[in-house]
Amino acid sequence: MATEFSNEQLFLRVVEAGSFKAAAEQLALEPSLVSRRIASLEQRLSVKLLARSTKRSLPTEAGEQYYQGLRKLLDEKQALEAHILQNNDMPCGMLRVAAPHDFAIQFVLPVLAQMSKLYPALSVDLILSSHYEDLIGQGIDVAVRVGELPSSSLICQKLGEVQRVLVASNTYLMRKGVPKNVEALSEHDFVFYSSAQTQKPIDIGTKSIKVQGRFIVNSVSALKDLVLQGQGIHLGPVWAFKKALDQGEAVQLFKDQPLKAFPLHVLYPSRAFMPAKVRVFIDKLRITCQKQGLGETRQQLALGC
Repeated sequence: MATEFSNEQLFLRVVEAGSFKAAAEQLALEPSLVSRRIASLEQRLSVKLLARSTKRSLPTEAGEQYYQGLRKLLDEKQALEAHILQNNDMPCGMLRVAAPHDFAIQFVLPVLAQMSKLYPALSVDLILSSHYEDLIGQGIDVAVRVGELPSSSLICQKLGEVQRVLVASNTYLMRKGVPKNVEALSEHDFVFYSSAQTQKPIDIGTKSIKVQGRFIVNSVSALKDLVLQGQGIHLGPVWAFKKALDQGEAVQLFKDQPLKAFPLHVLYPSRAFMPAKVRVFIDKLRITCQKQGLGETRQQLALGC
């Protein structure tokens, strides 16, 4: 398998992964083999390309220049080949996607399953995580993110917005009473998705209310179960509670008060060439989001999100 990768390709992967070990794991190679191949490249060029340590391998000044030039050449080569072969440009290879767990199960996994059936040469690696991964370092092709994005050099496309709802079960409301006004929410029990959510007030209508609760769980499905069990009120995505609301298992509070929606984006590395597997995935996910009420009517693209 090692012969499938040139020494130059291995060098690019080591720089982007941050270490020989990480690059070897991504390519299913032995770290010692990767090290020997890079040493061979350095010997051919008569220059030290990487400064090695036990945990990190950083490019030297010459290595950084070589990386930037090599990266540009490879991207231009891929773009040229894609242009020449555009009529046969079909998704293939490994598509690595990162997405939040519950959102991925509901929206992303069906898209990937459909692509797997349509394109036999395509393999899929779905990473269920809400963290903002180092896409290049971890070899991730595209990430799906809900919420405001930190600044980065990545390209992002906005797919739509995730509407939110303030929801409680009938059991809870019978026990604690229905809050008569927004201010009364401060006296109720809430369940939270993260510890950060416990520190932020709820903005509802023109009011900003500090709320409290004893449950924190970073799973939308688990939160839904806690709400339906009567453990408290939750401010969460409409799509997660739609069935419970339609069936009367849960109640939407303060329907007439607007709640801020969360933006929905896809992110991918800033490259001259977008592989067909990434382009098709984004297109299909956009259609899925539109069908389920999350999508934008027009495509939005931003650099340096």
